[in-house]
Amino acid sequence: MISIVVVNQLTDWNFNIPDLEVVTSRCYLSDSKYSELRNVRVYNLCRSHRYQGLGYYVSLLAEARGHRVFPSITTMQDIKSLTIMRVISDELDELIQKSFAKLKSQQFDLSVYFGANVAKQYEKISKQLYNLFQVPLFRAHFIFNNNKWILQNISSIPLNELPEHHKPYLVRFAKKYFSKKRIYPAKKNKSIYDLAILVNPDEQNPPSNKKALSYFVDAAELLGFRTKLITKDDFSRIPEFDALFIRETTAVNHHTYRFARRASAENMVVIDDPESILKCTNKVYLAELMKKAKISIPKTLIVHKDNRDVVKPILGLPCVLKQPDGSFSNGVTKINDVEALEEELDKYINRSELIVAQEFTPTEFDWRIGILNNTPLYACKYYMAKNHWQIYNWHASDQSMRYGVHNEAVPIHRVPFKILEIALKAAGLIGNGFYGVDLKEFEGRVMIIEINDNPSIDYGIEDVLLKERLYEKIMHNFLELIIQKKNQQMIRIK
Repeated sequence: MISIVVVNQLTDWNFNIPDLEVVTSRCYLSDSKYSELRNVRVYNLCRSHRYQGLGYYVSLLAEARGHRVFPSITTMQDIKSLTIMRVISDELDELIQKSFAKLKSQQFDLSVYFGANVAKQYEKISKQLYNLFQVPLFRAHFIFNNNKWILQNISSIPLNELPEHHKPYLVRFAKKYFSKKRIYPAKKNKSIYDLAILVNPDEQNPPSNKKALSYFVDAAELLGFRTKLITKDDFSRIPEFDALFIRETTAVNHHTYRFARRASAENMVVIDDPESILKCTNKVYLAELMKKAKISIPKTLIVHKDNRDVVKPILGLPCVLKQPDGSFSNGVTKINDVEALEEELDKYINRSELIVAQEFTPTEFDWRIGILNNTPLYACKYYMAKNHWQIYNWHASDQSMRYGVHNEAVPIHRVPFKILEIALKAAGLIGNGFYGVDLKEFEGRVMIIEINDNPSIDYGIEDVLLKERLYEKIMHNFLELIIQKKNQQMIRIK
């Protein structure tokens, strides 16, 4: 298996490690040869892993390319979570207290390089932390409070901040690390029968309207669930449930992701799962994923500050610019002239290192295929808003003009085979959760537009054909997943 270290500048990595390729982040992101490699481990040692920075996109696109990357996007989010820090601190409490019992200070930083520390006495705690947070170089900060040591936070260590006297240790640890096979920790398992539905009563365009939510509750209770609508203020209550259904618009830097991540850490059944949120909410990731799988999408460019001048020559005008994490047609701009292109590129690239530019593909409607556990659940045609090129027109002064003139539910058996085939293939690349796949038929081509992790289920639209049965199917999926977990737990106990 190929091992690649990705850095901001080649001079950041001045160590001679056999069979290790070192490349810059710009090269890894833009050179097509890296998108085509297979059986690759990527060690992301960029100086910063901030959201939508270069380091963030190295890990995001590595996952889209099927590369195994350290740290993963999920790990990047985990180390930002104070809740996860508290949970880990509690789980490793005995080892933490034993490891630091002789320290007389009130705080301590433990530097971990490829799972090891320069001091022998911290070997065990370093390995345990690395198994939980697979970041190549990180610093764990502990404080002494109420007569015990507590893990307060974890942060990656930029190579340019590495202490000079630690560099020989880094080389030794890295050589040992790259010479052996990796072992990954197993996840815990538990199962009960309570369902939480996360909602935001103040959200203007939630994924499910109030009547749809009531149908979800009714369907769940018919199957024996004790069901509770919860809000962002109920984060501490997550362990009370065995399943979480997110019916609020999701985002990565948002409490919806933290809820999903906490539920996943508690080994609950959760829709949307955190990996689906990470993948579906970033259009750069989806574009790279579709390219790798050879699934048709509109002609697309991943744009950054160094290639912005090729947007017009390659895509022509009009074209469309997309903010990586926009939703419900927000963060998507149609560009008609060069002046607008330059102005909007400045805005978009200022917010994100990478953005998406696509050819303009006007159609009367978009297909939406709802897919649950790799099975088509429902199909709709979403028509464009009046005198507009999108389903939603947020700039319309009349609210009745903001949405398509009408939406049409279509029986699954009447959906063209090619639409279903491509939708299922695309959703399968994300996982086996609940997805809304948006497609267009344009000039004889069927193209993926988006894969949504939080598809709309509104009373009177998606449920027109299946009615109550639609809600029952989704709740029954929760029940089956919980039973599977319960059976797995019993097998492990035996």
